[in-house]
Amino acid sequence: MENIGQELTERLEAATTLLEKTLRWLDERATAVNALSGEVEKISATVEQTRRETELADKLAAVERELAEVKAAAAQNVLNPLRRTMPAATAEMLTKHGIGDGPVDVRTLDAALNGLSLEQRIAVKTQLLRAGAIS
Repeated sequence: MENIGQELTERLEAATTLLEKTLRWLDERATAVNALSGEVEKISATVEQTRRETELADKLAAVERELAEVKAAAAQNVLNPLRRTMPAATAEMLTKHGIGDGPVDVRTLDAALNGLSLEQRIAVKTQLLRAGAIS
């Protein structure tokens, strides 16, 4: 029995030694992890708008205003085009049917264009719209 008691004692001492080594290793590891991670304090900051940012914001606002003006002018030009002339062939055809330089009566225009194909009538009316002869 003495042999068994001594064997158990040796095994317990070996297990204790292993546990002590493991605890030291865990302590070292925990210390290393804490050193690496540490605690992060809450970071707060206020952001100041610099002079350059203010300049850029002003330029952006100016460009947006200019874009709005250009869009408004483009919309007006669609309704009231700049071109106020019509091709010579169209003017000759209208003159041949007794339609003058002034505003064109739509019924008279339809009668004058009666001999043309649908595509040609649309083209002539589009040219007259661009020239401002009809509305």
